[in-house]
Amino acid sequence: MKLATAKQMRELDRCAIEELGIPSVELMEKAARGVAKAALELGGRKFRKRVSVFCGSGNNGGDGIAAARILLLRGARVRVFLVGQYEKLTSDSMEMTRRLSECGVELETYDPQAWEQREWVMESDVIIDAMLGVGLSREIAEESAVGAAIRLINEAPGAVVAADIATGVDADTGQILGTAVKADKTVTFSLAKVGQFVGKGKLYSGEVKVQEIGIPEELVKEVVSPVQTVDESFAGWALPKRTEDGHKGTFGKLLAVGGSVGYTGAPWLMAESAVRSGCGLVYLGVPESIWQVEAVKCVSSMPFPLPETDDSIENKKLNSETALHIIEEKLNACSVLALGPGMGRSQGAERLIREILQRAEKSVVLDADGINALRGHMDVLSARRDRVTILTPHDGEFAGILGRPVKEVVFGNRIQLAAEFAREYRCTLVLKGHRTITATPEGSVLINTTGNSGLAKGGSGDVLTGIIAALLCQGASPVQAAAGGVWIHGRAAELTAQRLTEYSMTPVDVMEGLAEVFCELQARSYAK
Repeated sequence: MKLATAKQMRELDRCAIEELGIPSVELMEKAARGVAKAALELGGRKFRKRVSVFCGSGNNGGDGIAAARILLLRGARVRVFLVGQYEKLTSDSMEMTRRLSECGVELETYDPQAWEQREWVMESDVIIDAMLGVGLSREIAEESAVGAAIRLINEAPGAVVAADIATGVDADTGQILGTAVKADKTVTFSLAKVGQFVGKGKLYSGEVKVQEIGIPEELVKEVVSPVQTVDESFAGWALPKRTEDGHKGTFGKLLAVGGSVGYTGAPWLMAESAVRSGCGLVYLGVPESIWQVEAVKCVSSMPFPLPETDDSIENKKLNSETALHIIEEKLNACSVLALGPGMGRSQGAERLIREILQRAEKSVVLDADGINALRGHMDVLSARRDRVTILTPHDGEFAGILGRPVKEVVFGNRIQLAAEFAREYRCTLVLKGHRTITATPEGSVLINTTGNSGLAKGGSGDVLTGIIAALLCQGASPVQAAAGGVWIHGRAAELTAQRLTEYSMTPVDVMEGLAEVFCELQARSYAK
């Protein structure tokens, strides 16, 4: 699904009204119908629903006022609270106010100190938020009238419907501008907004429904946006077809390298996930000190030891020169290299990682300590501009290679940061987190729509690395493998949580749940 920015939506509205001559009140009326319908659906079966509408002076307020009239005519008991100045109502909002007045309801100025208004809102079945719309760019002060209204809406037990966007959510970044309405459902107009699918914006938007408001489809299609969501159809499209006469080589050979003392689970999860995601052959290189452990675990993949120096287990370090030679020989027979999980931060491991990246001509999926090894050595990544490289950092790892504080990534514009990085280094970046972002070298950004908090456990990223590498091995493009792999990983987590809950599920459970996801995708015949 294509996502738009606030600027794009303003231009779309302008074109429809000024160039095509569509009356703006008609657009507002159709927008209001969608909001009113959502309010009726969320309000339960109660015949005479009690509805509170909070509106501002702009056109977003007009959407709410029009929705109030529609609900009134459907039998609801409605009160409309103006959080703003009456004399600043736009012409369209004033027209909707006139129509509402003809139905016997007048706008009321919202007074945070009025207990009678508060009681009405607290007893409402549905509350409509139509205060500020997508144009908001400044922070909302909690002590302001808007801030007080947001506080009351969030305290009230009734269902909340946001018109176009929840007040306080930045339409472009998903950041919360001071404070925000937490909606159960957002009815957004013409196109969904970027901020409704990332960061806190996703949490505050609830279910997002796109409402067509009368702008011609051809005009909507002309909106060029580099940002879109990843859904089931995208994941199905990314899933390579299994040919009936295929053999192990047909479905790709993967070289996975990772692990160290104390981190024996990471390489196994990576390798096993790749096998369960369709890869034909998986070779797993691990330090010789943990090779026996991996040899016992690995049934479907083929572990081999990488030489180390020193005798004591505490001082074991990868012999980077000899290990590099072995890895290069193995990689000659493979099409993809998955590198990094569990390798640790020793000088030997990081030196080996950088040497591999510099020499490897094959496609690379780089995760965890593989990414950490780039800190202060971004020239290594720059040198791979003409080769396929997929990085899968979480916020901390991403901040580390950017050389910035973690909070700048967590609370910053993650979409912009990811897009700029992918363009600069000509790589595919998978920035993990709530609503994982995949950014491509060409400037496209894909936002994932699956997953849950059960993935917030050590080892989940190793499973994802294996999935992405396996799809890449089987012929998926870098963006298909990355964004499709993230969706598949998240969907497996959702199905697993249905059986085990987000508390009890483990990365192994998610890995075992991959089969259910592939069954779903195959049943819908997406694989091409």
